[in-house]
Amino acid sequence: MNLDFLSGIGDAIGSFFATPIVQLGLKAIGIYIVIVWLAAAFWAFRDMQLRTANPILPYLAAAFVIGFTPVLFLFAVLVYKIIRPQERLGEAYERGLAEEALLAEIDAIEHCATCGRKVHEEWILCPTCRMRLKRVCPNCNRLVGFEWSLCAWCGRDFERPVGAVGPVRTPAPRSEGVPAPAPVPMPTAQVRARRSTRSVAGATAPSPTPRP
Repeated sequence: MNLDFLSGIGDAIGSFFATPIVQLGLKAIGIYIVIVWLAAAFWAFRDMQLRTANPILPYLAAAFVIGFTPVLFLFAVLVYKIIRPQERLGEAYERGLAEEALLAEIDAIEHCATCGRKVHEEWILCPTCRMRLKRVCPNCNRLVGFEWSLCAWCGRDFERPVGAVGPVRTPAPRSEGVPAPAPVPMPTAQVRARRSTRSVAGATAPSPTPRP
């Protein structure tokens, strides 16, 4: 009796799955699983492209998901999310830019050249080592750096004496490798005329009288 009951249940289940509507539903579920499986492989491919510059790793990630078949591809996706790089290329680039901006801000802060202490831009002396940091312009009383050749506020030229008038003339620098201009040779007629004039003047000049 129990066997007849179990066989009746099996026949009922078989007849249920044999109906056209159930068969169509099972086929739709199978197609849906295959589509999700292939979409997961494509997602792994695109995700790996965003996380590495290696052109081979995206194909390996997609093949890894496909190799687990539609039955176990969810396990492959879980393993992939564990072993993939945790940072994308764009995020790494933005982090590098933020670090460079932070380093630039740190470098922009003035430090004492002797003790390395952070100093204010309006300080003249370092309070730690007493190193002189800046000087005062005698014309406008503004703080200027020691390497400045003139004051950026009033235009005072520190290299020119106080009583000098006009701009300081400096010789034009001569580029290396350029030879100096050669002297212009005199014409041959002028040289002969000068020699003849000197000989005539020597002949007409009176000879010195000997002393007794």
